[in-house]
Amino acid sequence: MKFRAIIEVGLKKGIVDPESETVKRTLLDLNFSVLAVRTRKIYEITIESGSEREAESTVRAMCTRLLANPTKDEFNFEVEAIGSSSATN
Repeated sequence: MKFRAIIEVGLKKGIVDPESETVKRTLLDLNFSVLAVRTRKIYEITIESGSEREAESTVRAMCTRLLANPTKDEFNFEVEAIGSSSATN
C-alpha cells in the first residue's frame, strides 16, 4: 500500500531562530502587526508500506534518524493511505 506522510519539523521552544527573527523584524518594518514568527520545514513523502501502523513507524524512524535533530528540533506528522491512481503531482 502507498502512504503519504506530511512531516513538520521546527525548532523547539527556547531555541534561537535567526530566520524567524529576521522575518518578524521585516514584517514589522512593513507595518504588519506581528507578535511572533516561527519557521518550520514541511516534508511530503510517499512510501510503500504493509500497513498504516508500519508506515507511521517508518516515518517516525525517518524523523529521528535524519529529518529532525533531537537536540534542537521537534516534529509531528500525519500518515494517510493514498489510492493507486496513476496521476502524480
